[in-house]
Amino acid sequence: MTTTTGSTARHGAWPSPVDATTAAAHDGGPEYVGIVGDDVWWTAPRPAEGGRRALIRRRPDGTEECPLPAPWNVRSRVIEYGGTPWAGAVVDGAPLVVFADFADQRLYAFRPDAPQTPPRPLTPVGAVGGGLRWADLTLHRERGEVWGVLEEFTGDKPTDVRRVPAAVPLDGSAADDRAAVRELAPATHRFVTGPRLSPDGTRAAWTAWDHPSMPWDGTELRIADVTADGAFTAARTLIGGPEESVTQVGWAADGTLLAATDRTGWWNLHRVDPATGEAVNLCARQEEFGNALWKLGHHWFAPLDDGLIAVLHGVGALRLGLLDPATGEVTDAPGHWTEWNPTLAASGSRVIGVAGSARTSYELVELDVKTGRTRVIGAAHHDTVDPAYVPDALARTFTGPGGREVHAQVYPPRNPLVTAEGPAPYVIWVHGGPTSRAAMVLDLEIAYFTSRGIGVAEVNYGGSTGYGRAYRNRLREQWGVVDVEDCAAVAEGLVAEGVADPARLAIRGGSAGGWTSAAALTTTDTYACGTVIYPILDLRGWSRAGGETHDFESEYLESLIGPLDEVPERYRDRSPVHHGDRIDVPFLLLQGLDDVICPPVQCERFLEAVAGRGIPHAYLTFEGESHGFRRLDTMVTCLEAELALYGQVFGFAPEGVAPLELHT
Repeated sequence: MTTTTGSTARHGAWPSPVDATTAAAHDGGPEYVGIVGDDVWWTAPRPAEGGRRALIRRRPDGTEECPLPAPWNVRSRVIEYGGTPWAGAVVDGAPLVVFADFADQRLYAFRPDAPQTPPRPLTPVGAVGGGLRWADLTLHRERGEVWGVLEEFTGDKPTDVRRVPAAVPLDGSAADDRAAVRELAPATHRFVTGPRLSPDGTRAAWTAWDHPSMPWDGTELRIADVTADGAFTAARTLIGGPEESVTQVGWAADGTLLAATDRTGWWNLHRVDPATGEAVNLCARQEEFGNALWKLGHHWFAPLDDGLIAVLHGVGALRLGLLDPATGEVTDAPGHWTEWNPTLAASGSRVIGVAGSARTSYELVELDVKTGRTRVIGAAHHDTVDPAYVPDALARTFTGPGGREVHAQVYPPRNPLVTAEGPAPYVIWVHGGPTSRAAMVLDLEIAYFTSRGIGVAEVNYGGSTGYGRAYRNRLREQWGVVDVEDCAAVAEGLVAEGVADPARLAIRGGSAGGWTSAAALTTTDTYACGTVIYPILDLRGWSRAGGETHDFESEYLESLIGPLDEVPERYRDRSPVHHGDRIDVPFLLLQGLDDVICPPVQCERFLEAVAGRGIPHAYLTFEGESHGFRRLDTMVTCLEAELALYGQVFGFAPEGVAPLELHT
């Protein structure tokens, strides 16, 4: 179709340069930033290379290189969501890098300046269950070891597992010998983070927690004395407990122990006395200086040699600042970036982080503490499409049931060639977690829809992070209620404003967002259709009793739904799989066949529940995909199928997209 500036076209059928391949190719961003000598390293997504994570090196002259070619995939599977999968240091005058490879989860060491020498294994292949896995790594050259979290399976079930802080020798002596791995502390807790060694080498600190707590519910700050031969002794808890989340610990250059804890109702940065556990709030604000620990090794603060502390802080979106612990003052870094990811690295007067905005994708940003200047040093944003096709994002607060606040980001349709007429179709996007948050950063998948005339609203429903513990706790025993209500409140608010068409509303989400989407389709009449991606659909199956998920989240429902032994009926009543008779609108179901977090059996059970009811639906599965699609061809297929669904339900023909075959 040919459309000129100012012409009108049916919402959804607007001509757009943002095709599915372009959108999918730019999925993901830099992660796990570190400094080795004068070089900056990070991992980056490669959707066109089977979805692997590449390790990138930036030299001081600004050149970037990928020293580990495909199929090396620098990604950990600890707690399935992973954690910092690499560590590096200058050893004998040259960089030495240790990394976890996704294929076998072994640790490997390599010298990037000696490319003719292939990576050599440091750890053995585990022979039981999921084997041996590693994350949250720190390389200690003076000790000849790399420290981190060891996740070791003891049986075939996903819950047959133990986790301990452990040390691996750099000389390769543990490559075929599990006994050569040195466990640093007894396995007294179900979950741990990697130990942080004090500057004088006499103490180590880490966090730990146990079922049924999640790390944003309650953790303990653990500390131990470190002997001359590297053994941990007198391990003890300093702060923390069932209702206090210590989300990060670290040491300042002068030996001060620092911790981000939410004991005030907000994750604030505290100085903790290693002897007594006395905690002093360094900047008492109703802001977050931390967030939910979904991946081991996330960093929201990084101490500097001069005593200042680089911090990420804010309400909702976090921004980079420098905290003076003597005064409690925070000076924010300049720049247009409005969202910073939990990956900070500091060396000398340099702070490196990953940041984006509503108009730019995630970039590597360097702050020079001496001059106060910031600059992009890697993964620089480039306008892949004309910015005129990118939506103008709006941070909004809507009113939910009982007058409660509901935070959201709204992306209205935008296309320079089309003049819109009347209210637009809108899709409510539901983030995963559910204890997480949708960031307002340029996302070409959103532009894929908005540039065609379909609005998007991302809802940070009650239970989301970034707004304090009270907001986060709204979801306790209310999952499937508060999240569904808050999403509906945003949709209905947009309708009331006259921008959204009440007959053309959809909902979509993945993982926990898939749960909310399916729950909304089976309990409300708000939406005309929905896209449900690798979802949770059967609560009992996904519980510790059902055994259909991994260990990390196997008792998450104890807080989200309630104790299974006390409220078993609630698990059935809220599960979409038991309410297939209530869904009466078309839906699209997308599932990776290798997903161990939300396995295909949940989708299959749901489809059995709706079979024979005449509800149009499609079920697309993808071999080789797990939780969170990573391959370019998969993401292209999913985007086009989703657009096709909306076209068939909302009454438009998307250009260049094949119709979706719907079954009844």
